[in-house]
Amino acid sequence: MNSVCRFCGMPLRESFADLGMSPVANSYLRPDRLHAMEPFYPLHAYVCGKCFLVQLEEFQSPEEIFGDYAYFSSYSESWLQHARDYVLDTMKRFGINHSSQVIEIASNDGYLLRNFKEAGVPVLGIEPAANVAEVARQSGIPTVVRFFGVQTAKEVVGNGTRADVLIGNNVLAHVPDLNDFVAGMKIVLAPSGIINMEFPHLMRLIEDNQFDTIYHEHFSYFSLTTVTQVFARHGLTIFDVKELPTHGGSLRIYARHREDDGKAIMGAVEELITREREFGLASMETYTAFSEQVRETKRKLLEFLIREKRAGKSIVGYGAPAKGNTLLNYCGIRTDFIDYTVDLSPHKQGLYLPGTRIPIYGPDRIREAKPDYVLILPWNLKKEIMGQMSYIRQWGGKFITPIPEVMIHE
Repeated sequence: MNSVCRFCGMPLRESFADLGMSPVANSYLRPDRLHAMEPFYPLHAYVCGKCFLVQLEEFQSPEEIFGDYAYFSSYSESWLQHARDYVLDTMKRFGINHSSQVIEIASNDGYLLRNFKEAGVPVLGIEPAANVAEVARQSGIPTVVRFFGVQTAKEVVGNGTRADVLIGNNVLAHVPDLNDFVAGMKIVLAPSGIINMEFPHLMRLIEDNQFDTIYHEHFSYFSLTTVTQVFARHGLTIFDVKELPTHGGSLRIYARHREDDGKAIMGAVEELITREREFGLASMETYTAFSEQVRETKRKLLEFLIREKRAGKSIVGYGAPAKGNTLLNYCGIRTDFIDYTVDLSPHKQGLYLPGTRIPIYGPDRIREAKPDYVLILPWNLKKEIMGQMSYIRQWGGKFITPIPEVMIHE
C-alpha cells in the first residue's frame, strides 16, 4: 500500500487484515443487474505505526457509497430502544430542554431525533443520502442533505445554528477525510456544548474476532487512545466514555471544547486507555497477529457448512447487513451453501446480496420452507432475532452465529 495515514500522514506499511477482493457491502443488486459486471475492490485493512489507527484505502467516494443508501435504522427494535434510552439519559444528565439545539450528523431516517422532537427539543439532521433524508423529512425532522465537514459546519453556523448537543452514531468510521470532519464538529459546537459519538471499539473487534465489521464504508477503526489524539488535534477534549454492547461492543464518547473546563475529565477515560494499553493496542504485534485469527474463523465456518450440506441439511440466512456481505464474500459462501437470506426491511427484499448473489426475501419465507439451520448474519442482534424467529424450533430448526466462532443455538 502506497497510501498514508488519514490522520497523521505517516506511510501505511503494516497489514491488519487482508480480506481479499470484495464488492461495496451495501451495493445490493436488482434482478435486472444479475448478469452485469460487478466491481470488486481490495478489502485490506492496515494499521498506522505511529497513531495505531486501523484503516482502509478509499476506492469509492462517499458520494458513490452513500448517495442512494439501503440502510434504514428504523427496522431494528433493539436499536430504536437504544436511541430512546440515549435521549432520556442525555436530557437528564445535561439539562437538555426546549431552549437547547440538537444536531445529529448522519441522522439517517430520523429514528433518534424524533425522540428529542417529541420532547419539545429543537432538532436538525444532517444526512448525505437523499432517499433516507426524505423519510426523515416526511416524519417532520428538518434535515439538510449534505456530507458533513468544515464547509457544511460553516453553512449551518452561518444560518444561526450551533449545537448544544452534537450527535454522531456510527458515522466517524465512515469518514475518509477524518481531520476535516472533526474540525467541522469544532466549528458547529456551541461554546458549552457536548459531542456524543458512538463507534465500534477496536479492542472488541480484535478480542471477539469481529473481522466482518471491516467493509469499504468503514474507512477507520478506533480505539479510545487513537480517537483522543484525533479530537485533541482539533481543540476538543474527551471528558467521558461509556462501553456499550451495541454492534458487538461500541464506545460512546463525550467531548467538549478544550477551553470549556466546566466539564471535568472523568476517571473512565484514563481507566479505559490503561486497559487498551494492557490489552496491547500500543504494540504492533497485537495488530499483525489478527490476520491468523481471521483465517482460522473462515476455515471453521466452511468446515461446518461443508459437513452439514453433505449430510443433506438446508441452511438459510437471516439478515442482509453489510457485515454479512464481508463474511460471505471473504469465505466464498454462495447459494451452494445458503439457499437465500431474509430481511425485515422492504428496501432490501427482492434484491440480491452483492458478490454472492444470494436472494433476499421477507422473513415469512423461513416459516414456509422450514430450513434446518438459520445463519444469523447480524450476529450482534442474535437475541432479538432468535426471539422473533423462535418458531423454527417447532420443526427442529437451529440458529447459527459465525462470530467470534461458529456456534449452534438449539
